[in-house]
Amino acid sequence: MPLLRESISFLLALIASSLLLGADKPNVVYVLADDLGYGDLSCFNKDSKIQTPYLDEIASQGMMFTDAHSGSAVCTPTRYGIITGRYSWRSRLKNGVLGGSSVHLINTNRYTVADLAKDQGYHTAMIGKWHLGWDFHFEDGEPSNTFFLNSGEVIDYKKRVKNGPDALGFDYYYGHCGSLDMAPYVYVEDGVVTAAPNRITVNEDYKGFWRVGPTGSDFYHIDVTPNFVRRSVDYIEERAKTGKPFFLYLPLPSPHTPILPIDEFEGKSGTNEYGDFVQQVDWHMGQIMEALERSGVAENTLFIFTADNGCSPRAEFDELDEVGHKPGGIYRGNKADIYEAGHRVPFIAHWPNGIKAGAESDATICLTDLLATMADILDADFPNNAGEDSVSFLPAMKGQAGEVREATVHHSINGSFAIRKGDWKLVLCPGSGGWSAPRPAEAKKMSIPPIQLFNLREDPSERNNLYLTNKDKVRGMYRLLESYVENGRSTPGPKLSNEGITTIDPDDFSKLKRELGL
Repeated sequence: MPLLRESISFLLALIASSLLLGADKPNVVYVLADDLGYGDLSCFNKDSKIQTPYLDEIASQGMMFTDAHSGSAVCTPTRYGIITGRYSWRSRLKNGVLGGSSVHLINTNRYTVADLAKDQGYHTAMIGKWHLGWDFHFEDGEPSNTFFLNSGEVIDYKKRVKNGPDALGFDYYYGHCGSLDMAPYVYVEDGVVTAAPNRITVNEDYKGFWRVGPTGSDFYHIDVTPNFVRRSVDYIEERAKTGKPFFLYLPLPSPHTPILPIDEFEGKSGTNEYGDFVQQVDWHMGQIMEALERSGVAENTLFIFTADNGCSPRAEFDELDEVGHKPGGIYRGNKADIYEAGHRVPFIAHWPNGIKAGAESDATICLTDLLATMADILDADFPNNAGEDSVSFLPAMKGQAGEVREATVHHSINGSFAIRKGDWKLVLCPGSGGWSAPRPAEAKKMSIPPIQLFNLREDPSERNNLYLTNKDKVRGMYRLLESYVENGRSTPGPKLSNEGITTIDPDDFSKLKRELGL
């Protein structure tokens, strides 16, 4: 009997220790806004004409990162980087984005941030806009072009969707495959289409734009963001009851097109419909934070709010300019661009148990850094062929000054590269590499030099190209970028391979390249 009692006591102690360990691990809620400018939040831009009181309050209780960057200036590549800790240009996607019925982009044998969380005892969930492809069942085989799907006849919606988030470490998922303007407009929950299309929808309004396509009987564009938030609130409340840590990835489809603020927010911002939509997103963040507090887990939850890239021209810049609002703040460009406003994004980290309230960091971080940061927080390891471009920013969250990354690589919609190291940024294209002037074709006609070098501390708006007077700097940064590509990683570790050929040189660069000795 004494031996039995000792065994029971040991078992109870082991269980208690296990529960305590689980309780010490912070929950993680990672919210990714869609097409939100750095200057759209009033906490990041004192001149913003869009007021965001909920996020302002969250920022005041946590930490603002003022030099955070998405892995790309557009949707899909940034999401790839968040999930894998790897720049997307290392994958088969060298430019652009996936469509609404594209096949899966992330290899299912690749280690992800969800795998890390799961290995550490977390329940993992993805609720929202996936935009990394998954495999619908095509009745006659995969179409040659899955980007635009204008017919509901090619997909068998009764068949299971394969190679989605559930194949990449997520215990649960509920979401939409592409952007909210990309068909098919159906929800998928754990591989099952929740309601097959019963209509074809189209909207010709510029801001409310979505492409024509098959639409599920339970799918209404204006309710998609509220629906994802409602389900996220339910998830938080349910998981909080278990006492087990959870990781929730909530990629919002807003304020991306279609710009559809609900009735309560129409006209509320005093700017335009885009501003109203941003205010709705802000309100939803208040709902998420209230759910964490109501469930008693807010103190030990790392809540991160950021965006996948800069603001899109669909926001109607002329209208916003009339009221004095600049979505990019002081920065040049917009979504899709290699310039700062294309990829510099707002980033708020709130974690009462781990972050000093009202803190601010100017350390350069990248959205690829989630994997390494979570591993650092959890004192966990991950395979040396994973997280190739992920660097922990936990030291910055703890208040340590200085840079955490050696350098950061930026990428535009047309596949143009830039590398940032300290105050300096080397751009390997003659214009924006995206949608703002000069666009790639314009830049070529204007005979603009194929490289640009900026000192962001002295010239944050990127107006003075200094490459002619800083050729040693150009050479050093170019070679560093070249090594990042050739080594298959930008972090210490064994040399790895990229998928396919990755070219960093812009067009018409050969002569200048020889002159620079590259």
